[in-house]
Amino acid sequence: MFSITGSRGFYMAPLSKGLLLVLNGLTVMLTLLPLYQQLFDYNLRAVKEEHQVWRLLCGRLVCLDVKDSFCSSLLIYNFRIFERRFGTRKFASYLFGTWCLSALMDFLLAQAFQFLFDYEVEELPAGLLAPVFALFVPFYLSIPKIPVTQVMGHIHITSKSLVYIVGLQLLTSSPFMWLLALSGLISGGLYYSNVLHVQKFLFVPVWVSRIGRCTLEPVFSSSQPTSETPLGMGATLDIQRQQRMDQLDQQLLLAQYNEARRNTRPQQQPGLLQWTRLFPSLRQRGQNRPPMQPHPQAQTQPSTQTHPSTQPPPLDNSPSPSPVAEEQVARLVEMGFSRMDALEALRASNNDINMATNFLLQH
Repeated sequence: MFSITGSRGFYMAPLSKGLLLVLNGLTVMLTLLPLYQQLFDYNLRAVKEEHQVWRLLCGRLVCLDVKDSFCSSLLIYNFRIFERRFGTRKFASYLFGTWCLSALMDFLLAQAFQFLFDYEVEELPAGLLAPVFALFVPFYLSIPKIPVTQVMGHIHITSKSLVYIVGLQLLTSSPFMWLLALSGLISGGLYYSNVLHVQKFLFVPVWVSRIGRCTLEPVFSSSQPTSETPLGMGATLDIQRQQRMDQLDQQLLLAQYNEARRNTRPQQQPGLLQWTRLFPSLRQRGQNRPPMQPHPQAQTQPSTQTHPSTQPPPLDNSPSPSPVAEEQVARLVEMGFSRMDALEALRASNNDINMATNFLLQH
């Protein structure tokens, strides 16, 4: 259904899994206990006039409408790809930052609507809706679309079309859902573009991330799925199709990264376009690398030796590799990669954290 995110379930996405389980569980409990639903109403008038600030926390987390909970859960499940790409802490920082910005935007948009149309917006739909709409900003800007088919020869259906349809369904579920959607898109654009350096003061601290890693991650983490299933061991066509889509997703992310590098640094040599040919797989490099041996040709055949500047430098045995920053290794380990793979990827990419990340995702 959502093939753009691959077929790995919640592997390397514990925060997304925790949000789905906890928030949906609370929605079901409130549906069975309607007497407590008034505590989770997102009432703007109560916040402004009665100073019930706690309603911002309760009313902007748990959905009271099962239909809104279902649509937002589908979107969170689809957007878990950002937690895999950027790590749990950055994904949590994005949700926290857009949650805070959208809370301010809700009041500003409600006041603007009252000023223009002389109508007071007293209550908005409850739930983690504005941050979910904010995730459409990186989804639109950073996720490539794959053409799937055409309808009536003119309407193109891509791998992202179904996600937009679910978002449209969520948008039309309530009368003032458009206000939350607009608030989320504005806050997502502000945080994604880092306007006014909002990412410097709206983020999840390191100590909070460490506490969550020790307490919550073991509860909500998922084991790594098997990457390949032999044809003779009961593999189905659906599993094979999902695996191919997962591999295609990784290739598209790498192609998009290479295109961005070409646009930002056009003076680089064209060899970067096929940089994966320079670096073999991380698992094969240690196994297939031949032992280091001295080259006697440099002493026995001085007449045939060319100038050092005319010879291409060796690819795998650079003479003086730059030291690997421990902070970059920690960032890659936090994203779920092993320390050995992170070290090798950083050495191979000359300490370029973006290239190393995409290299690890591809392999």
